Amino acid sequence: MSATNIYENAPLGSVINYGDHVPRPPVRFTKKLAAWERRNGIGRLVKKTPPREHATWPSPAAITLHEGDFSSGSVILVTVMRTHSIDSDLIFKIIERPAIGMVRVLRVYDGNIELLHLADNREAAALWLAMHPYSHTVLKEVTADEVGADVVEGRTAA
Repeated sequence: MSATNIYENAPLGSVINYGDHVPRPPVRFTKKLAAWERRNGIGRLVKKTPPREHATWPSPAAITLHEGDFSSGSVILVTVMRTHSIDSDLIFKIIERPAIGMVRVLRVYDGNIELLHLADNREAAALWLAMHPYSHTVLKEVTADEVGADVVEGRTAA
């Protein structure tokens, strides 16, 4: 599946696998392995950026995947996010979609919607938001209608 299909069809919070179908090199080839890891991975879809026209160049639509956090104790030191243009030559696959009843904590700013957290229920989302105050946030529950649309339109998680 292409990045365009992910941009158009995958809901925020989906777990996405991406890669270029090149076999993983042996560990002893550190530079080749590092290059392979940059082009192959898995992450949660946290943002869909619409196309924009800048003064000097056009910017195509893009998707942003949250690949993980590096932390010390309970403090997150580095968050790893990868942004892929919809023009990307990588192959994407939806591994998992958010389940019915889960609640997305979304931040709305500058015409963009970004997933901050995916909670199991509304109480957990409110608790997370109380511990991590953000401005311009919205809680949005994953509904049966949203999941049902994937079945009717022929989209599946695998």
